Amino acid sequence: MTERRPAVALQRDEVVRTALRVLDEEGIDGLTTRRLARELGVQSPALYWHFKNKRELLDLMAEAMLAEALPADRSPDPEHWPDWLAADARAKRHALLAYRDGARVHAGTLPTEDELPAVEAQLDALRQAGLRPRTALRLLLTIDRYIMGWVTEEQAWRQDAADRARPPFPDEALHDLPLLREAADVLRMTDHDADFEYGLRVLIEGFRAEIAREALGTDGLA
Repeated sequence: MTERRPAVALQRDEVVRTALRVLDEEGIDGLTTRRLARELGVQSPALYWHFKNKRELLDLMAEAMLAEALPADRSPDPEHWPDWLAADARAKRHALLAYRDGARVHAGTLPTEDELPAVEAQLDALRQAGLRPRTALRLLLTIDRYIMGWVTEEQAWRQDAADRARPPFPDEALHDLPLLREAADVLRMTDHDADFEYGLRVLIEGFRAEIAREALGTDGLA
């Protein structure tokens, strides 16, 4: 029988670290409060000293994932905002790929109070670059949701690869489809990095144009 520990003996970071380990072992569907409590040697109600529900636990796990890749003292540079946005996006993608179901954990999370000063610093840098705070936040959310969607698909693709009976989209299936045949490497997702970089560049270039529109007072979004 597992020895039970008093709730006060638990530290929040221990709960989060253990939850991340269970995530890698079982996936997000297997991450239950019962399983987590068993791993920590406590009764399930003891966990609620540290988080109110599973949604709050996922928020804390997402924060811990990104903290490993994004140092808290990083300083956004208004003059080179595309560079630091792209670097942050790459770091977030790799942080989520490092954990099983990492994107599913992060999907739907909100910044914790500890993360809000970093968001404020990013908004300030983007304001100095020429974006209004509302547009700047839209930019951050757009890139963040691009990363989440991308990594969700990438992880599903990788996890399902072993279950496929044959390689996707074999040459014979594309024989009479010349355009798809020409772009077959993209269709088969043979280079996740290159495809991610393409989408990221398009997003950032779109917001370069938004800066120009806002400077002229002709922005199209309310």
